[in-house]
Amino acid sequence: MAATLRIQSDWSRALSRDEGEAWLSCRSPGKPTLYGSVTRRGLSSDGVPDIVASEGFAVGEVTKKSILISCPHENVSTKFLAPYTSFCRIHQKSITCLDISSGGGLGVSTSTDGTMKIWQAANGEIRRLLEGHVYDVNCCRFFPSGLVVLSGGMDAQLKIWSAEDASCVVTFKGHKGGVLDTAIVDRGRNVLSCSRDGTARLWDCGKSACLGVIADCGSPINGIAVGTADNSLNLGTPEKPPSEREVGTEGKILLLAREDKKLQGVGLQSRQPVFLFIGSDAFNCCTFLSSTYVLAGTQDGNIYQLDVRNTNAPVQVIHRSGAPVLSLLPYRDGFIASQGN
Repeated sequence: MAATLRIQSDWSRALSRDEGEAWLSCRSPGKPTLYGSVTRRGLSSDGVPDIVASEGFAVGEVTKKSILISCPHENVSTKFLAPYTSFCRIHQKSITCLDISSGGGLGVSTSTDGTMKIWQAANGEIRRLLEGHVYDVNCCRFFPSGLVVLSGGMDAQLKIWSAEDASCVVTFKGHKGGVLDTAIVDRGRNVLSCSRDGTARLWDCGKSACLGVIADCGSPINGIAVGTADNSLNLGTPEKPPSEREVGTEGKILLLAREDKKLQGVGLQSRQPVFLFIGSDAFNCCTFLSSTYVLAGTQDGNIYQLDVRNTNAPVQVIHRSGAPVLSLLPYRDGFIASQGN
C-alpha cells in the first residue's frame, strides 16, 4: 500500500499571499504520519510563487496553478492542482451530489443544506431551485438532453424536473426506503434507482410506472451503474417477455454496490444474476471503464478493478488511504475517485 501525501488546507488560497503557509502530511500504512509545511516566500521574476518545504519534504515544479511536492523518505510525490474557479454561494453546507449537463452549460447539485439547485457552469449563477422532495435529496443527474434532471431522496421518491422552469414533471413512488442512487438507460425513456430498502427498480418515464424490480438484495444498495456487456458474457434469459415499455435494456448489465460488502452484476433485461464479488467492506459506488472492466469503491478505502468475464479475483486493488471511496468517474484512460478525507 502506497504512502499518501496530503495538503491539509486550501493551499491555493494560503499560498496566494506573501508569507502564506499550508500544512503537509505523509502517511504510510503501519508507520507514524510525517507532518510538515510549505511556505511562500514571494514571487519569482516571471510571477511564479517561490515556495519552500519544511524538513522531510521537497518542492518540485511550481506553476501559478499547480505544485509538485515529494516526501523523499517515503519515495512518494503528489501534484496538487488549484481549482480553475470556485463557486462559494451556491450552497451553504456540504455538497452531496452534482452533475454537469452534456453540453457543459449547466450544473445541478444537492447539499446538506437541504436544497437542490441548477446553476450556470461558467459563473455559478443560480438558475433554478428545485423544491418538492421531503427530507434530504441524495442524488441528482441530468438526462442526456441536458434539459431534464432526475433526483432521488430520503422520502423514497424519484422525481424528474424541467431544467427550464423547475417544474416537477414526474414523481415515481414504490421504494420503501430512501433512494441512494440512479442511472439512466440510453436516452432516458427508462431510468433505474436503488434504495435503502435493498431493491433496484426499473421505471418507465412516459407512464410514471415501475416496470419491475431488477434485484432484491436484502441489504441497502448504495450505488448502481448500467453499461453494455461484453458479447462473451452470459446475461441470462428473461423468465417472461419484457414489456414493450422497456427500451434499451437488452445487452445491458447493472452493477449493484451493496452495503453487505458485495458487488453484484445483474442482467438488466433478464433480471438474472451474472456475478457476485465479495469485498473488504461495504461498497459505496461503482462504474464501468469499458464493456469488460468495472470499478467499485468501499467504505474502508479500497478501489477494486474487476473483469466482468472472471470476477474470482480482482484485476487490481488500489488503496491510497483508509477514507471511504464515495464516487468514481471514468476519465480519459483512467478514472477520478473522491474519498471522504
